Amino acid sequence: MPIIIRNLGTQNYEVTWQDMQRFTEDRDAETPDEIWIVEHFPVYTLGLNGRREHLLDSGAIPVISSDRGGQITYHGPGQLIIYTLLDIKRLKLGVRQLVTMLEQAMISALAGFGISAVSRADAPGVYVNDKKIGSIGIRIRKNCSYHGLSLNNNMNLSPFDHINTCGYRGLEVTGLADLGVTISNSELAIPVVQAITTALEK
Repeated sequence: MPIIIRNLGTQNYEVTWQDMQRFTEDRDAETPDEIWIVEHFPVYTLGLNGRREHLLDSGAIPVISSDRGGQITYHGPGQLIIYTLLDIKRLKLGVRQLVTMLEQAMISALAGFGISAVSRADAPGVYVNDKKIGSIGIRIRKNCSYHGLSLNNNMNLSPFDHINTCGYRGLEVTGLADLGVTISNSELAIPVVQAITTALEK
């Protein structure tokens, strides 16, 4: 069954989240999987395990308690977000396999730009020189996944200074622009989405 890929541009986080919930609630065994490519206006999101003490100072940036896994993170313009709305039962994918697949998709895309990135067993996501460049947060409902990954591209990283990113005190972040790669989100999305769809076809 082909995967439908949607490029949604810049969207309000809460609206997109509600759209994902609705899509997942309404889908059935015949519904094709979808991948949504998006950017969000500035927002802090707290995962299901997210603790408010990791939000040091939100300033004027809104804070939303989300239903994804994980702790607190920041989304803003210049960050590539890819939401994977997948029937994991139909795909015979476990949650850990899905997380690993998303990590590897980011790692392989970054390698194409000459950036050496790794995943860590103790902290989901993708890292370059011990700085976090990619995050993962997913939710499973009715054997289907939603939410997905975020990859820091060419964005203002200073809002991360006001949180314990992903619940880790002192965890630094980086982005492609900081590593000398200048590319648009639409260009960056191509190898990431390709890596995901290729993995799903195996």
